[in-house]
Amino acid sequence: MSDVTAVESFLRERLDAISRRVGRIEGDLRSSHDRDWPERASETANDEVLEGLDQIGRAELRQIRGALQRIANGHYGICAGCGHPISAERLSAIPTAVTCVACVPSS
Repeated sequence: MSDVTAVESFLRERLDAISRRVGRIEGDLRSSHDRDWPERASETANDEVLEGLDQIGRAELRQIRGALQRIANGHYGICAGCGHPISAERLSAIPTAVTCVACVPSS
């Protein structure tokens, strides 16, 4: 089994797990709210947290799908900034990395 094959397997498992979690969050967000005002206020606060988790999950899904696409087209591990290989250490830490350390935008 090649390293890329192992990464692809890991990413597919992660994609499935996050997809299920996002689906549960969506279900929770669609559920009806209590008519009791204090309870509704609490549910609204919970919805805000769920919406944040949903956004994070969807962003991770996009990153994973992008990495899987790069694997499929043979560009996985190649920096989108400079075209040089991304280090194995960086890909091990962040399997969805698009750039090498030198090309990471500074904040």
